[in-house]
Amino acid sequence: MPNILPVSDLRNYNEVLKNCQVGEPVFLTKNGRGKFVIMDIEDYEREKAEKKLLMKLQEAEEAVKDESAWMSLDELKKSVGV
Repeated sequence: MPNILPVSDLRNYNEVLKNCQVGEPVFLTKNGRGKFVIMDIEDYEREKAEKKLLMKLQEAEEAVKDESAWMSLDELKKSVGV
């Protein structure tokens, strides 16, 4: 179950931080709407690394679709001197 607190609870931020565990971010609301997320640094770093990997995979997928970048086996052999 998500941990949702009003942003006003940050007045006692130690209590808010106690609720922030690895894999369990704290969602802060303002006027009843989602506003901020507090997460463990390990989760943040993992999310950041996953995003970077997904961006690289997307770039690779787009490169594969570009057939002009492909070489035939004979062209490859010529380029490496075989």
